[in-house]
Amino acid sequence: MGQSTAEFLLERLHANGVRRIYGYPGDGINAIIGALEAFSDRIEFVQARHEEMAAFMACAHAKWTGEVGVCLATSGPGAIHLLNGLYDAKLDRQPVLAIVGQQARAALGGSYQQEVDLQTLFKDVAHEYCEMATDAAQIRHLVDRAHRIALDQRQVTCIIVPNDLGEEPAVPEPPFKHGTIHSSPGWSAPRVVPQEADLKRAAEILDAGEKVAILVGRGALGAHEQVMQIADKLGAGVAKALLGRAALDDDVPYVTGSIGLLGTKPSWTLMNECDTLLMVGSSFPYSEFLPEPGQARGVQIDLDGRQLNIRYPMELGLIGDAKATLEELIPLVHHKTDRSWRAEIEEEVADWWRLIEDRALQDADPINPQRVFWELNKHLPDDAIISADSGTSADWFGRTLKLKTSHMASLSGNLATMGPGVPYAIAAKFAHPNRPALALVGDGAMQMNGMAELITVAKYYERWADPRLIVLVLNNRDLNQVTWEQRAMQGDPKNVATQEIPDVRYADFARMIGLEGVRIESPDRIDAAWEEAFAADRPFVIDAVVDPEVPPLPPHITLEEAKKLMSALKSGDPNARHVISESFKQKMLELLPGR
Repeated sequence: MGQSTAEFLLERLHANGVRRIYGYPGDGINAIIGALEAFSDRIEFVQARHEEMAAFMACAHAKWTGEVGVCLATSGPGAIHLLNGLYDAKLDRQPVLAIVGQQARAALGGSYQQEVDLQTLFKDVAHEYCEMATDAAQIRHLVDRAHRIALDQRQVTCIIVPNDLGEEPAVPEPPFKHGTIHSSPGWSAPRVVPQEADLKRAAEILDAGEKVAILVGRGALGAHEQVMQIADKLGAGVAKALLGRAALDDDVPYVTGSIGLLGTKPSWTLMNECDTLLMVGSSFPYSEFLPEPGQARGVQIDLDGRQLNIRYPMELGLIGDAKATLEELIPLVHHKTDRSWRAEIEEEVADWWRLIEDRALQDADPINPQRVFWELNKHLPDDAIISADSGTSADWFGRTLKLKTSHMASLSGNLATMGPGVPYAIAAKFAHPNRPALALVGDGAMQMNGMAELITVAKYYERWADPRLIVLVLNNRDLNQVTWEQRAMQGDPKNVATQEIPDVRYADFARMIGLEGVRIESPDRIDAAWEEAFAADRPFVIDAVVDPEVPPLPPHITLEEAKKLMSALKSGDPNARHVISESFKQKMLELLPGR
């Protein structure tokens, strides 16, 4: 028998540059699963514990490499399981290709077992390209287009392959006649820059400002030299959206850190006092953390014109690649001689880091979670890849860690889903096996899926040149972010029935499956735990028992938020006294002399 359609599908993926597929088997993709064995020397198959995790890994693969992340799932339930991870990719604008099985073509429309209308199911998440193959001659152009569109549009695409079609003889060369498609693989990123006249207008706006603020996001990754050059010429401060945490070093004196609810006080000040805003490669969604409309003149640079001028009423939106556009813009901008605005920013940033250290070193019961992150700063290798889960782990990731441009760092930015922390780290180890990876997660996400994915870690870690994958679990027995949101946003006390979760021995579980780990219940064990984790010869879990009542304080507390928090505490919050104590300690540090 000659080459099957499933084998040709894999061959065409390989021709497009795919070297790894994350997935889970099922009988709706039996033909593809069988073909993977013959292609094992060319395409690596990574078996996740659940299809959603495979989609998270594909999304992370795209984030860590810039390549198309590919995930594979069976028909019906397997395809449905992919959706949350695919929406993570869609909302963070990552190129991901989902390949899903379908029941035999002759059975479709007959309410057959596991028959789901997959084109309807995927038409939103894969709106740029979602096609079902019904003829073997389609496979060539379906793969070429799905891969190319994913890269070009930075979006999710999907190919649906009925299982019986995968078993049929391949058609590598469609017949040369009317009604056939003859495609080829390949895509090269263009250099996109605005018109010269628009660049000059942007320079005029930026030159006119006396207090310039810059906000960078994921689109500015790789453009740190250009961002620093224009910031120096403008005397500007630079804030970072969470997806752009590694766009600039946090040790740069005028970098104010993260912005938003999980951001810093200097970023809040930067936006509230600026008269000009330059936004580069970010679609940061929360307008209340940007200047008030009319306060500042604005220029935005984004590769996707659809994202321009929707977060702030910009005076000028420029369609362009961040690095290339800044390279063209920098020579047109004049150097500002008045550095008083920059001096104010740098003074507040320096004071902020002192405050963060003071907050981290405050006692708690038993461990202050901020301290676990603060102590990590002195152990974090320059080439580490860091993923954070959604929850208070993202708060401390956003405020307490000092990152560099040599790091890679990400989380579920726009979907903000629970669960991607560990699968992101697994994808990091496959994409960059020589680099250490860290997953910073809460116990809610760990119980949701992180523990299962530790089994995936145990299955594969011996393949990695550097076996270090470290999982930090903030074990506070509480779905902590939601608990604090209930208090501060709704004015409701903690609901024990919905918020408290079991105390699990995560390090014990890690050791049970062949990994290493340690449980720490005292702050004097934090430093040693990080040392042990980074010295380990295998993946390592730090089970840190932390205080759930240490408040993830936003950069600015409104009167309304304060009133609602007090209402929650007066309404029978079971931990009211401890909440008041910890909140008082953390907030009082801001009032010390010099602050």
